[in-house]
Amino acid sequence: MSHSAQHSHLLHESTNRRQMLQSVASGFGYLALAGLCSETAANEAGTVAKQPHVTPRAKRIIFLFMHGGPSQVDTFDYKPRLQADDGKDLPFEPAMNLDPKTQRKLMRSPWKFQQHGQCGQWVSELFPHVAGHVDDLCLIHSMQTEGQSHGQAVMKLHTGDDTFVRPSVGAWVTYGLGSENLNLPGFITISPPRGHGGVRNYGSAFLPAQYQGTAIGSAGVPVSSAQIRYIQNDQVPPDLQRKQLDFLQSLNRDHLRRSDDDARIEGVIQSFELAFRMQSAAPKLTDLSDESVETLALYGIGTKETDDFGRQCLLARRCAEAGVRYIQVSHSFKWDQHGNLKGGHEKNAKEVDQPIAGLLADLKRRGLLDDTLVL
Repeated sequence: MSHSAQHSHLLHESTNRRQMLQSVASGFGYLALAGLCSETAANEAGTVAKQPHVTPRAKRIIFLFMHGGPSQVDTFDYKPRLQADDGKDLPFEPAMNLDPKTQRKLMRSPWKFQQHGQCGQWVSELFPHVAGHVDDLCLIHSMQTEGQSHGQAVMKLHTGDDTFVRPSVGAWVTYGLGSENLNLPGFITISPPRGHGGVRNYGSAFLPAQYQGTAIGSAGVPVSSAQIRYIQNDQVPPDLQRKQLDFLQSLNRDHLRRSDDDARIEGVIQSFELAFRMQSAAPKLTDLSDESVETLALYGIGTKETDDFGRQCLLARRCAEAGVRYIQVSHSFKWDQHGNLKGGHEKNAKEVDQPIAGLLADLKRRGLLDDTLVL
């Protein structure tokens, strides 16, 4: 190569290096800016973890809702005097909605109670599996309510109010703490109840819409066939979906600017973005095929009585592992035993006892029970 050719080659190489360095530097700056913008947007949307005022022990909640209300004196609230006074007249005024013609007699629990664990907690024979975990439980016996109907009770339990529309507990928790997984909702409700408040039990009310619960199935639908609706689109490839969504979101953001930052429109924008990201994460979350045979048996999956609720509890553990902040599991409206107490409660307890115990054991062996509050 001649001297002039060498000089030209070096000059060309130098220019390329200079251009490359400029381009790379700009690229790093662009990535940093994109990251900051993304993080800022995520923080504003409440989709990333927020720092609480105090250092918490619990990072997430799994709420197991027994719709209808298990009888406390037949499960975990042992009343020796009630056992002794069986058949005697009621020593106080009955509930106002009780038929005046009803015989007002005390009735002992038809199940035996026994002490369990190092703490010596009394548990009825309805819950033999849960009884093995009493040393990990905190039982509160002081709860009360002014309401006398299921609708009032369910709404008050989930939102703190039985009259006005208020955010659900899950919405408040997600609003306050954010999510640990950008590709999944911070609040998931599995087989939620349709009645006694319905969607208000996992709604966000006056909080931004992105804090409401995302439902998997609903009451009465076997969880084995329940999925998050419209989670996959087999008709359009992901890159084209992204282009379509970008166009739609540009219209939404223009609408948002013209509506003085309406929180409802902001909620729609965030929900669309989350739904797009969920396409890859959610199907994996709800697919139990990678769980071991031992784990499935631990939850009672494969056994007729415990299969459905066992699947719900296992799905709750998978949600907890994936960074979902608040997970609700709902047993169907079965616990309302005004009659046939013995048969009804025994059937219901058999459906949930092993799955609940399996969930506690599984969380504990994975190190998740230390920072998961199971309610």
